[in-house]
Amino acid sequence: MESVLQSIFTLILIAEFIIGNLSNGFIVLINCIEWVSKRELSSVDQILIILAISRIGLIWETLISWFVVLHHPARFMDGTFLTIGIFSWTVSNHFSLWLATILSIFYLLRIASFSSPAFLYLKWRVNKVILMILLGTLVFLFLNLIQINIHIKEWLYQCERNTSWNFSMSDFATFSASVKFTMTMFSLTPFTVALISFLLLIFSLWKHLQKMQLNYKGQRDPRTKVHINALKIVISFLLLYASFLLSMLMSWLSEVYQKELLQMLCQTIGVFYPSSHSFLLILGNPKLRQASLLVAAKVWAKR
Repeated sequence: MESVLQSIFTLILIAEFIIGNLSNGFIVLINCIEWVSKRELSSVDQILIILAISRIGLIWETLISWFVVLHHPARFMDGTFLTIGIFSWTVSNHFSLWLATILSIFYLLRIASFSSPAFLYLKWRVNKVILMILLGTLVFLFLNLIQINIHIKEWLYQCERNTSWNFSMSDFATFSASVKFTMTMFSLTPFTVALISFLLLIFSLWKHLQKMQLNYKGQRDPRTKVHINALKIVISFLLLYASFLLSMLMSWLSEVYQKELLQMLCQTIGVFYPSSHSFLLILGNPKLRQASLLVAAKVWAKR
C-alpha cells in the first residue's frame, strides 16, 4: 500500500512539474519576446519574469529532492550537497513568495484610491516603492540563510562525531524539522503583507462601489472591473499561498513524528502553489491570456 501511494504521489508531482514549467516558461518567453521587440518592459512584466524564473527553480529543486530522498538518501550526509540544496531552495522560495506579494502591493498602489497623503505619496512613486521593498526583503533572506546555516553546521558536526547510519537517519528528521520550522516562520511575513494588501484593496473597492451607487446609477464603470480582476488575482494567490503554508506546517509535523507518507503528501501540495498560481496569472493578464489563446489555436489547427 505504501509503495502504491508513493507511486501516486510521484505521478502527481511529475504532472505538477510539467504544468509549472510550461506556465512559468510561457510567462518568461512571452515577456522576453516583448522585451526584445519593444526594447522596454513594464514593472509588472519585470516582476513576472523574475517570479516565473524563481518558481521554475523551486519546482526543479523540489523534484530533485524528491527523487534523492526516494533513491539516494545517503546524499544528505554530504555537507556540500545538503548546503547547496537547502540554500538554493530557500532562495527560490523567498523570491517566489515575496515577488508574488510585491505584485499584490503593486495592484494595491495602482488601483486603490485613498485620500491619505502617505498612500498618495507611495502611489506616485510606485516603482521606487516596489524596488525598495524588494531590496528590503533581502534582509529577511539573509537572516533566513544565517539561521539555516546554523542548523546545517550543527547537523554536520553531529554527523562527524557519530558516523552510525542509524544515528544519522534518525537525527536527520530532527534537523529537517528545525529547518522547515525556520522556513515556515520566515514565510509568514510575506503572507501577512499580502493579506493586508488584499484587505485594503477590498476596502477601496467597497468605497468605490458606494460612490458609484450614489453618483452613477445604471452606469458601468471600468474601474470596478479593474478592481475585481485585481481582487481575483490576489484571492487566488492568498488561497494557494495558504495551502502552501499549510503544507509547510504539515511537513514540519511529519518530520517531528517521522511520517514519510504525510511528508510526500505535503510536498505534492506545496508544488501546487508555484505551478498553478502562474497558470492563473496567465489567465488574469490580458497580454499573456491573448498569447496563450493564440498558441492554443495554432496547436489545435495542426491537429
